Amino acid sequence: MFTPINWMTLAFDSWRLGAEASEVIAMRMTKLAAGDPAAMVEAQRMIAEKMESAAQLQWMAMTGGLGNSPQRAATATIGHYRKAVKKNRTRLRRGR
Repeated sequence: MFTPINWMTLAFDSWRLGAEASEVIAMRMTKLAAGDPAAMVEAQRMIAEKMESAAQLQWMAMTGGLGNSPQRAATATIGHYRKAVKKNRTRLRRGR
């Protein structure tokens, strides 16, 4: 059975992802600005995470894991990236 997507929910979820990602970017930039060995580790982690996350999303798209409509694919994509952002936000708040 097809359940319609609530476009306002999708829009809000997109906005929320952007806000959360901006917070992570600010925390990462602060860490990177230190220029110490921890900054290098963070930079390498950031690149690796982005590559892994993109590859996972591509695999999900190729195998049908994002759903069967553009709306479902958008919702699944936002959810995929929100998990990664949440993980980073939690880690960076702890200071590791």
